[in-house]
Amino acid sequence: MWPASRRSRAAVLLCLTLFALITWQVAVEGPLFLADVRLGRALFGTGPAAVTEFLADLGSTAVALPVLAAAAGHVLLREGRRWLPVFAAVAAVAAVPALVVPLKLWIARPAPLEPGTGWYPSGHTATAMVAYCGAALLVTPYLRRRWAMPVAGVLTLATGIGLVLRGYHWPLDVLGSLCLFGALLPFLNSTCRRRSSSRTRTG
Repeated sequence: MWPASRRSRAAVLLCLTLFALITWQVAVEGPLFLADVRLGRALFGTGPAAVTEFLADLGSTAVALPVLAAAAGHVLLREGRRWLPVFAAVAAVAAVPALVVPLKLWIARPAPLEPGTGWYPSGHTATAMVAYCGAALLVTPYLRRRWAMPVAGVLTLATGIGLVLRGYHWPLDVLGSLCLFGALLPFLNSTCRRRSSSRTRTG
């Protein structure tokens, strides 16, 4: 569903504008790209390897998707009629490879520390953002306190930090994913909020 509030629509526009700017700079190897390379080289390898590897793994499908699946299962068990938010969250996860893979092939950005291309944007960052934030939006109507979304944000940022510090991604790979899939979250939030509001009115 289209975001109802002006603030949400502005957030979508801002995210898409930033994503377009970052993608353009990476594609043409502009000044922002060069600064990104310098920053990445300064950050790679910093921090305890075990910790940064753990953080990077938070964005793997083996870790993130079960979290979303658990949240979706909880919602359907509590109230089977709330299938639309669950469907929207699953569709958002399906959008990750549908959007990321063509962009990786098109941009063909070299890897930071190993041979190969196709590192922009970061799929792990996208998976973390959509899975954790989607799970948070699904379970928030059932919580007394709204702690789920801040936790999801921390997990997403931790994933991006781990990916950069381990040298798996350049900083702009992570930021580009955050902008692209940040534009999806207001739509998912709108779907979840409208359904939960309807549940409250009719319950």
